[in-house]
Amino acid sequence: MASQTDIKLRKMQIYSIFVRNHTKKGTLKALEPDLDRIKELGTDCIWLMPIFPIGRKDRKGKLGSPYSIKGYRAIDPKLGTWQDFLHLVEAIHDHGMKVMLDIVYNHTSRDSVLLQVHPEWFLRDRDGNLKNKNEDWTDVAELDYTHKALWNYQIETLKRFAKIVDGFRCDVAPQVPIEFWKEARKEVAKVNPKTIWLAESTSKDYIKALAEKGYHASSDSELYSAFDMTYDYDIDSIWRSYVKGDIPLKKYVEALNTQGVIYPANYIKMRALENHDQPRAHALFINENDVYNWTAFSEFQQGSTLVYAGQEVGMQHTPSLFDQDKLNWDDPKMNLSVLMLKMHQLSQDDIQVKGAYKVTPIENDVIEVTYRLGELIRIGIFSLKGMSAEVPVALPSDSYTNMINNSLIHVQDGLVTLDYDPIIIQGKTNA
Repeated sequence: MASQTDIKLRKMQIYSIFVRNHTKKGTLKALEPDLDRIKELGTDCIWLMPIFPIGRKDRKGKLGSPYSIKGYRAIDPKLGTWQDFLHLVEAIHDHGMKVMLDIVYNHTSRDSVLLQVHPEWFLRDRDGNLKNKNEDWTDVAELDYTHKALWNYQIETLKRFAKIVDGFRCDVAPQVPIEFWKEARKEVAKVNPKTIWLAESTSKDYIKALAEKGYHASSDSELYSAFDMTYDYDIDSIWRSYVKGDIPLKKYVEALNTQGVIYPANYIKMRALENHDQPRAHALFINENDVYNWTAFSEFQQGSTLVYAGQEVGMQHTPSLFDQDKLNWDDPKMNLSVLMLKMHQLSQDDIQVKGAYKVTPIENDVIEVTYRLGELIRIGIFSLKGMSAEVPVALPSDSYTNMINNSLIHVQDGLVTLDYDPIIIQGKTNA
């Protein structure tokens, strides 16, 4: 729970992999040769998107979504065997990384083991037909957590995996009762007290939409009573509005700073520019300099970091969840690996873990992020829309080293000139 969450998790860089599309073979075994490269990005934890058998009934596409799960306690035979899974986990651990499994507890496929054995555990309308809170999810059947026996089954499954892996990314976590998650965390801790819990939280608009249908979805504030980390979806619509030019930078910055006062002191947001449900960062920001600045800014924010496989080479195509759609590693658009490693290294310092954190909008869509710890101040300056600016900084006039690329940065009369490349400098504050 948030009261138990170690803020050192803010140091974590998570690397998300869709096994089916990651390699040409699309298997668990085929991932292992890529572990060295993934580790060199600064990766602390690999999040495996669902690796369980996929349902056939009403499936979308030819292969179906990995989030339409037929059985929670087996491995998709197209990806490999149970032994392949265990061997991959061991290999990841041998590389000094952790493993996070994707847990999909809001729903199953429409031909799942649970639906066949326990049809009473599923949400239904007055006529007894399967009913979904989200009508777009036509390939799944939603679970009904009013049944305590369902809780026991789901928690037992989590405990089995907690003996093997290090954490869980919980899909559509707000639609599963928060009391279930609290109970699950308590029980899993008996098996592995260091288990990491990440919630795919959601936006206020989605919470409102469900409420209008008579359903409850947990807010981020509620989720922090059971989870260590949540998504940045609470401000996602604001961010996208800014990127589109519909709102000024000031509005986006206000949303970022508000997070720090409405959540627990040790809250952790997983910062991300893209994921399997969203457009690629390089599709949003066609200009490479913008991609570079946004990557640096995203990873300089307080919280953990998500890298969706392919992001590090500037892929622009978001792979389909429903059909074969292999990542094209042979045609890199950019090389962000060095930047990602450097940003991860900086995130390990105490000042970025527990320092006072503030985001400030500057003219010309430039953003300034500051961390203060004692007399030290670390300042990051990023051009979000390719413009230059004179940026006020709380440092005495002197020359400083840009911690990203070791170039010299001059502070004169409390000002730094930002051209296009991001800047991070550190010194003793003069204010």
